[in-house]
Formats: sequence, C-alpha cells, structure tokens
Amino acid sequence: MSKLFSITLSVLLLFQSFNLDMVDVAQIDDFLTHAEFHKQKYGDNLFVFISKHYGELKMQHDLEHREEKKDHEELPFNHQTCSHISTAFVMNGADFMVPKTPQVADTTSNFFYQESYCQIENSDIFQPPKTA
Repeated sequence: MSKLFSITLSVLLLFQSFNLDMVDVAQIDDFLTHAEFHKQKYGDNLFVFISKHYGELKMQHDLEHREEKKDHEELPFNHQTCSHISTAFVMNGADFMVPKTPQVADTTSNFFYQESYCQIENSDIFQPPKTA
C-alpha cells in the first residue's frame, strides 16, 4: 500500500511540475479549433501555429492580429501560476552519530568593560536633602 501511495504521489508531483491544470485540459478543444482556423485562413501547419502562439512569432502575431485576442486568451497554457509545494523528508530507522565538538580549554577572554558614564554622586549639585 505504501508503494502505491508513493508512486501516486510521485506522478502527481511530476504533473504539477509541468504546470498542467484541469483548465488546460479542458481548453484543448479550443486549441484544436483555433489551430484549424489558422490552417484554413493562413495555411499554417501545427508547428507554425505553436510558434505563433507560444514561441518566437508570438509577439509579432499578437501585434498583427489583435482582433483574435479573445480567442488567444482561451488557449491552454496562457496563464501564469505560482505553485508552492511543501514536502517532508523522513528517514525511518536511521541512527545518525553526530560527532561531539571538543571542549575549548582556553577560557581567557578579550572582553574589557569600561563604564561609559561618570560618577554623578561626587558632584556638589546632586546632594541629598539635609535635615535641620
């Protein structure tokens, strides 16, 4: 059972690393429809279509065909995502020996403290009240 869980989790992490969402899978139909539109109107094959929408020709195509902007927004993989994955790595049954650090024999210190204020009780101004 643990092997099945590990394989399932590994496959899930693999697909998440490709940034595949269910929205992208649902938009494959729009991708194919728009590719067919490009084939009929411009005579583009699949590689030119992908280059115009995801590759080198994307900027030029977006500038020349602004009327297709709504169709371009519905294509898959045209979104930005931020995915955070928190993982835990646990090793069972491992006995790690951490070497002890040797004790420092030298206890001399280079610390020197000098008072930074003056003795104000020696001053004539600050004297306690005197009883009569």
